[in-house]
Amino acid sequence: MPVLLCFGDSNTHGTPPMSARGEVRRLGPEARWPRVAAAALPGWEVVEEGLPGRTAQFADPVMGAHMDGRTGLRIALESHGPLDALAIMLGTNDVKARFAPSPERVTAGIAALLDIALCDEMQARHGGFRVLVICPPPVLEGGPFAGEFLGAQAVSRALAPLYRALAEARGCGFLDAGRTIAASAVDAIHFDAEAHRRLGETVAAAIRAL
Repeated sequence: MPVLLCFGDSNTHGTPPMSARGEVRRLGPEARWPRVAAAALPGWEVVEEGLPGRTAQFADPVMGAHMDGRTGLRIALESHGPLDALAIMLGTNDVKARFAPSPERVTAGIAALLDIALCDEMQARHGGFRVLVICPPPVLEGGPFAGEFLGAQAVSRALAPLYRALAEARGCGFLDAGRTIAASAVDAIHFDAEAHRRLGETVAAAIRAL
């Protein structure tokens, strides 16, 4: 049975749009996009590795050093498998104001994750696997997290072409999620259940095309 690892942040975890800070909720298993993708990939095993607050490259001074996706990806790749495909969707938390983001800096974090995933050690460990780079939809500015994401909309809107160029240079698949879904207007960051459904179906098609 082929195995797909979905690696991301709260939008891979299944956190729904939040009307107030401090809410701790999660969409049901069948509503989350990795499980939607699993339903559209008969015969595949799909592993969910979504951590709310995870970044591609930063040890968050507020949420903790374990939010650095580079460490998390190594752990995930050594915990699961053998893998046939890896889908990475990160970058939303990297555009928080406290990280002084730029499109190039955020993309550099994704490049570091690809360095880990595509290194000889990890590829040999799993017998070779393909990677799908997913650019998350742009964040909006508003809702309960507006202060943390001040100026983030402009940065996140510039990510898709950079992610695409990086994926092509590294021989990976690419998906611009912003062409399929948008962040909820409720909190400007997270996806509602319908967006999860559409994203899961789109990811499944992209995995089949790898």
